Amino acid sequence: MKRAGPVAALAAILVITVVAWLYILQLAAAPAAASGMDMASMSGMDTTNMAGMDMTGMDMAGMASDASPWGLPEWAGLFTMWTVMMVAMMLPTATPSILLFQRVTQQRRGDAATLPVALFTSGYLLAWAGFSAVAATAQWQIHNLTFIALVGDRTRGLLSGLLLLAAGWYQWTPLKAACLSRCRSPLSLFMGRWPEGGGATLVLGIRHGADCVACCALLMTLLFVGGVMNLMWVAGLAVLVLLEKLMPRGALIGRLAGVGLMVWGLAAVLGSWRS
Repeated sequence: MKRAGPVAALAAILVITVVAWLYILQLAAAPAAASGMDMASMSGMDTTNMAGMDMTGMDMAGMASDASPWGLPEWAGLFTMWTVMMVAMMLPTATPSILLFQRVTQQRRGDAATLPVALFTSGYLLAWAGFSAVAATAQWQIHNLTFIALVGDRTRGLLSGLLLLAAGWYQWTPLKAACLSRCRSPLSLFMGRWPEGGGATLVLGIRHGADCVACCALLMTLLFVGGVMNLMWVAGLAVLVLLEKLMPRGALIGRLAGVGLMVWGLAAVLGSWRS
C-alpha cells in the first residue's frame, strides 16, 4: 500500500500533463475553433509555418493584426491559453518535489496522503496561474494599445534582442541560482513548520511554485519572441527547464543556455540596427 501513493501521484501528473499538451496541440491546429477567438493572431503565430520564428522582429507583430479591441472574454481566452501552457511545461518539472512532499507526508501521516498532495500541487499551479494572469494581461494590453503596430521592424528586433539578453543574463544571477536550488531541492522548505490543515498545505505549494516562477519567468517571456503558440518554441523552452531542474548538472546547462541566449540577443540587437 505504501507504493500506491507515489504511483497514483505519477499517474495523475502524467494525465494532467498529457491533457494540457493535447489542448495546446488543438489550439495550434485549429486556434479559432478551439477557443472561439482568433488565437493565431493573439499569439503572433503564423499557422502556415509553426516552426518559423522571426528573431529580427518580435513575433508579437501578429497580435495587432486585428484592429478591434479585446474585452474580458478575450482576456479570459488568453489567460486560459497561458495557464494550460504553464501546466504542460512546468508540472513535469515539479514531479520530484511533489513525490518528495508525498513521501514526507506519508511518513508523518502513515497513509497515501492523497488530499495534501493534491493541495500542494494545486498551490504550485496557482503560482503559475498568477504568472499566466500577468502574461495574458501584457499580451491583451499590447493588442489594445496597438503597440506592435505603431513600431517598426527595427524596434521589434531591438525588443526581441533585449528580451533574449535579459533572459540570458538572468541565468547567471545569484537570484536565479538560489531559486533554482530551492526548485531542485525543496527539502529545506518542507523541513520548516509542517503544514497543518488544507490551507497551510496550499500555501506551501504556492511558496514552492513562487520559487519556480522566480526561477523561470524570464525564460517564459521568450514565448513573446518565438511565438506564444509556436510548438517548437514552447517545446524547446519546456525541455530546457526540464533539463535545468532535473539533470545532475542542471545549473550548468542553464548557464550555458544563458550564454547562447545572450549571443542570440546581441545578434538580434545588432541586426535591428543594420536593418
